[in-house]
This record gives sequence, C-alpha cells and structure tokens, in this order.
Amino acid sequence: MKRIAAFFDIDGTISREGLISEMFKKMIKYELIDNSKWYNEVEPAFTRWDKRVGDYDIYLQKMVDIYTETIKNTSAFHIAYIAKKVIEQKGERVYTYSRERIRWHKKQGHVVIAISGSPIELVSEVSRMYGMDDYRGTVYQVGSNGIYNGEIIPMWDSQSKRKAVLEMAEKHGIDLSQSYAYGDTNGDYSMLQLVGNPIAVNPTRELLSHIQNDSQLKEKFTVIVERKDVTYRLNINTLDLL
Repeated sequence: MKRIAAFFDIDGTISREGLISEMFKKMIKYELIDNSKWYNEVEPAFTRWDKRVGDYDIYLQKMVDIYTETIKNTSAFHIAYIAKKVIEQKGERVYTYSRERIRWHKKQGHVVIAISGSPIELVSEVSRMYGMDDYRGTVYQVGSNGIYNGEIIPMWDSQSKRKAVLEMAEKHGIDLSQSYAYGDTNGDYSMLQLVGNPIAVNPTRELLSHIQNDSQLKEKFTVIVERKDVTYRLNINTLDLL
C-alpha cells in the first residue's frame, strides 16, 4: 500500500523569516561578507520591499548572488556551522498553523518532507529540528577538498521542486493523489499541482492568480492566512484580489 506524504516549503510557509537573510546576517557577523555589501547592494532593495514599493524577489536575489559569490573557495565546515547557529536561534520563529500541521501529519504516520530553495545546510537543520523524514534544498557543491567550487543545483524554481516531489514519491512509495503540499510562492506551484491536497499558506498575489486561473486546480485548493494570533481559511472562489 502506498504512503501519504506532506511536502513543505520552508521560507514563508513554515518559517516567518527568510532563512537565507538570517544566514546572510550571520555571515556578516563572522566577517565572511563585508558590511558594505549589505549597505550598498542589499539594504536599498530591502528598504523598497519593506516599504511595499519594491519586489521581494529582487531583494532575495541580491542576497543569493552575494551568498553564491562569497562561499566560493570557502570551507563547507564554516557554512554548516553558521547554518546550525541560524536554526538554533531562529528555527522556532514559525507560523503556528504550519507547526501544528507538521505535528498532525506525523501523528497520522505520514511522510513529512521539506522541499526548499534555501541552502541545503539550512534545510537539513530545519528538517532535523522538526523531525522530518526527508528533505531537498539548493545544493552549493563542495569539491573533494571540502571547499565550495561555485557550482549550484537549484531548488528555488518550480520545475526543480516538481522533479524533487516526483523523486521523493518514487523513493518513499507515495500516493500523490492522497498527499499534501504547503507553499507560498509561484515557485511552489508545480509542487502544489502534483498533490491531491494543496494548501497555499500566506500566498503571494502571483500564486493566488495562478490558482484562480486554473479551473480544475482551484477546486481542491485551501488558502490559509495567518496574522498575529489568528488563522484564516479563505474561499478561493470568492476571494477578491485588491
């Protein structure tokens, strides 16, 4: 008999903060990234997004580009150490809804899997903290000398996540038609499409637009928004985007 799984994105779905941004700040603290990189390149994009006049993806891409460049020729040991510290300090800053859903799925005996665009060092730590069964994240490849070589296997895009879900389904003997997936951005869309129970958690406008335009998919979608200490379940059919 095939098993039921729950696939979770992390940033914005489980975690209330972008883990890559916390990683970035820690790398500044440990002097792996020069402070000027934040003030000259990242902070302007962050400020525009924080004021809701800029795009979060632009802010995120700035950090990812600098992170990618920084870890070239850096020891994997150092990055793993920083990732561990980030999750120790920030790993419990999660949405109540998502934390409870992880607990519920584990109680049901479901396979719980993290699929995230964050560096795999962070994803592995989150997976361990919440007792997940498996995980996939963006792989920054390490050479035989233990140093990052600059090559990347991404997991932030929709197609990569789709491939990861299908691989996990085969690996764990999963019935996708009975399974669940949780995501918040358009990068999670293909992952959500594959399962019988897709849940959009604090979704972006782009993801909601995709769902509303998919007449077959939207009928099985659940939309969850958590604000302060209240969780709302929204009806996708009557939802009016302003």
